[in-house]
Amino acid sequence: MGGLVVVGASLAGLRAVEAARKTGFDGPITLIGAEEHLPYDRPPLSKAFLAKEDTAPPMFRDEQVLRDELGVHLALGRPASGVDTRRRTVRVGDEEYGYGALVIATGARARTVPGWDTLRGVYTLRTLDDAIAVRTALTPGTNLVVVGAGFIGSEVASSARDRGLTVTIVEAQPTPLVRAVGAHMGAACSSLHARNGTTLRCGVGVAAIEGDGAVERVRLSDGTVLKADMVVVGVGASPATQWLAGSGLTLEDGVVCDETLHTGAPGVYAAGDVARWHNPMFSRHMRLEHWTSAAEQGALAARNALDPANARPYATVPYFWSDWYGSRFQFVGIPATDEVRVVDGDTDGAGFTALYREGDRLAGALTLNRPRDIMKYRRLIAGESSWDDGLAFAKTRTT
Repeated sequence: MGGLVVVGASLAGLRAVEAARKTGFDGPITLIGAEEHLPYDRPPLSKAFLAKEDTAPPMFRDEQVLRDELGVHLALGRPASGVDTRRRTVRVGDEEYGYGALVIATGARARTVPGWDTLRGVYTLRTLDDAIAVRTALTPGTNLVVVGAGFIGSEVASSARDRGLTVTIVEAQPTPLVRAVGAHMGAACSSLHARNGTTLRCGVGVAAIEGDGAVERVRLSDGTVLKADMVVVGVGASPATQWLAGSGLTLEDGVVCDETLHTGAPGVYAAGDVARWHNPMFSRHMRLEHWTSAAEQGALAARNALDPANARPYATVPYFWSDWYGSRFQFVGIPATDEVRVVDGDTDGAGFTALYREGDRLAGALTLNRPRDIMKYRRLIAGESSWDDGLAFAKTRTT
């Protein structure tokens, strides 16, 4: 067969090239990335990387390892601009790369609001370059307004408070984190902001970000005006699929795949934040923006692309974590809404565990500062344990 081309020098892309070599594939591998940087670890960008000016960029591997040990041709600094699945080529500007197998791992892009980025001092945070710019601007005494109380916005707020900034978060929804952990527990999570000096404004939108060349204030939909020297917009991310328009691939909130991550086009698989695949664990399509699933999908997509006759499904219990003010949230499963019950601790205290029910099944678990428990709940969910089984286990873990 022809070579392997991986589009997206992300965690998923890196794990794809590593897995290809581990399987014994000795053909050519090309890794295409829109950024000039080698693959880097994204979660620290909104956490430890912002905390200190001298923290080094969290690179996974150096160039020598990728080129010499893994034998990867690096095509970095220019985004892919199209794919022809009939001719099996990927276009990057005026160049074409032929492939026998293709893994699409282009990730997601930070959502922006038209017009908001015309002022100096308004940032998003998705890439390493974004993080460097935000970190440079986090100087003590600065008035920071964070738009969006999701995990990225909350982590930025936490890092900014550590560095002495005055921080206000504005969230349009009645409670933060509705999509990630549900409304009830989102409200519980938000209490950490108040306890650490961050002002949280929920249920109000941003009408305008104003200033003369640089941001000076944020005008809210209820008429409130917030003084702002800096704004970080954290209103989610969209899958990076624009370059696939006209490719014939199905694009619906990501690249639609079957349970083996196959897109339906010969030799073309997808992985990571851009992939919307059928997760047999929960019998539904999902698109995850989680570190663990990106790594696992990247490796499996490459193996399946190189050996489609023996392709294996990707079934997983979603898992993510987020660090705020020295505490760690961890979530496994899905934020089902049939019932949410706090089974350990106090949502206003230093730690808790909450379980999520879907029908008779234990569907999810959220913990604050319960690192020894969360993976046990993940195994229960993977084993399709009942709600009663989950509650019984919780009694053995009550502190």
